[in-house]
Amino acid sequence: MTYSFSNFDILPKDLDLDLVETVDKIAKVACHLSYLISIGSLSSISLNQETSTNSDGDKQKALDVYADEAYLAEIKNSPVKFYASEEQDKVIDLESDGRLALAIDPLDGSSNIDTNVSIGSIFSIRRISEKQTLDTKNIFLAAGSEQIAAGYIIFGPQTMFVVTFGNGVKSYILDRNKNLFIDAKIETSIPADTREYAVNASNARHWEKRMKNYIDDSIAGKSGPRGIDFNMRWVASLVAETHRILSRGGIFIYPADSRKGYEKGRLRMVYECAPIAFLIEQAGGAATDSFNRILDLEVDELHQRTPFAFGSKNEIARLQAYNDLPEAEVSPLFGKRGLFSN
Repeated sequence: MTYSFSNFDILPKDLDLDLVETVDKIAKVACHLSYLISIGSLSSISLNQETSTNSDGDKQKALDVYADEAYLAEIKNSPVKFYASEEQDKVIDLESDGRLALAIDPLDGSSNIDTNVSIGSIFSIRRISEKQTLDTKNIFLAAGSEQIAAGYIIFGPQTMFVVTFGNGVKSYILDRNKNLFIDAKIETSIPADTREYAVNASNARHWEKRMKNYIDDSIAGKSGPRGIDFNMRWVASLVAETHRILSRGGIFIYPADSRKGYEKGRLRMVYECAPIAFLIEQAGGAATDSFNRILDLEVDELHQRTPFAFGSKNEIARLQAYNDLPEAEVSPLFGKRGLFSN
């Protein structure tokens, strides 16, 4: 069967038409955003200007709002019936006969716009059951394992569209001359082990003791209980962090901490963590809230936050082992922990 689409050179042939059309419409908006972002202050839109705050209390940039409006406008009259966005208070019923639900972070990392750091869009697609058609509240609250597709667009030195349909990870690079995403033919497989971690270490004083121990032991390098040297990275853009880990491995951690508003982490499950977790697992990695597999977790509300760690699966297992230690074995740096005892 041949599919008709305009923004990719090729898509997997076993996809149903609804999914093809939806992904193609996301790509169409991405092409436009890529150009807009690439010209920066030359645009008629003041991309970095703060406009207001969204429903979750985060500051919005003009491009956040513009991107949200662009995606929403494009998917109207499409196979998508329900639209959920970081920039919208509630799920929007598009009043169509579509059988798909789209959750999206229209512009992740927008605080980095003025520094020319890679930013992006993150999306998750679910299929609507007959029961959910009448129950809009719970469409996006089920476990992430019910996603049928997820991905992100990264606006960096290249604009790339990275997506999974549940059978590995596909990567496409935007050819701006053709306005077409071309199959990059990249084999994406995250190494099981790593010596690179990404965390905002400036928040260490707010972390729980086990989290501090994990990072302290990593910083100690060869002279510490881990016995190996690590490098640290921190971009403060989830899309950029994910892309690096998909490219060469590593571990990303955004833990809960003691600050008000951070007790359950800062990243949102529905349109950030669940789709990234789906991609990471499809590339051979692992994703967790530091205790449980992300894709097994349900949420109670659309904008619910969660602690989040993902990347090389053996390092994720190590992080979870630190968090599982009993209180008596949560000891100071270089002290004997059950994790290292013979």
